[in-house]
Amino acid sequence: MTPAELSRIAEHEVADIRAKLPADIQPLAARVAVHFASAPDEALRAEGFEPDLLGLFDGAAYNEELSAACALPPQIFLYLENLHDYADGDEAAFREEVRVTYLHELGHYLGWDESDLAARGLD
Repeated sequence: MTPAELSRIAEHEVADIRAKLPADIQPLAARVAVHFASAPDEALRAEGFEPDLLGLFDGAAYNEELSAACALPPQIFLYLENLHDYADGDEAAFREEVRVTYLHELGHYLGWDESDLAARGLD
């Protein structure tokens, strides 16, 4: 699959997921930009992130104020080539991994820690 095809599929999946979120979560999810990239860039890898990272939440969580330490608006990064590789090239599995990874990263925005995410099946 080409990068453009992966991006188109992922954008559709994220839009579909957002539309199906509970009504009280939808406006919160709309506040978080979603970016699609092939894989983490050199800067992230230099910070210690693995090259096969599937997704990343960056910025202030919903319940936190913007600060000098975290001045960026909330954003989610989905690494499409990594997600596609993780899904062994299977489109249905890729769609599912986009869903799970997006919801996992959105959970971080909502202030959920790893145990909260695991309890919701998003680990």
